Amino acid sequence: MGQQQLHLIVLGIIIVGLSIAVGLIRFNTNAIQSNRDAVILDLNNLSLDAISYYKKDDSFVGGNYSFLGFTMSDQLNENEDGIYTVISIQPQRIIFQGVGVEKEGDSGCNQGNNITYQLIVEPTESELIKFQ
Repeated sequence: MGQQQLHLIVLGIIIVGLSIAVGLIRFNTNAIQSNRDAVILDLNNLSLDAISYYKKDDSFVGGNYSFLGFTMSDQLNENEDGIYTVISIQPQRIIFQGVGVEKEGDSGCNQGNNITYQLIVEPTESELIKFQ
């Protein structure tokens, strides 16, 4: 009877250990996906600000159909999701980069670089580019 109880205790410890490991992996995966979504959302918000600036007249502190002179608000430079910068400004194109706080890759030692996206915004379209 004592041997059987010992086996059940060991089996219980193994099951609990596996459950904790699976939970940690899922948590890490969800954190990465959540940060990825947040960075993309923040870049989309920046693109909306840039398009709004582009379409405004000079008298409304706009670009008068040019991205030149666009500046990001301090709230969008850096937040809990990542750091955002303007990579390039041209009259008809602006490029934003967002670097998230989470690192992509496997949980543990195989994690790579931080989540990084670039958003190319033009007056009629936008293109999102993911960096590895």
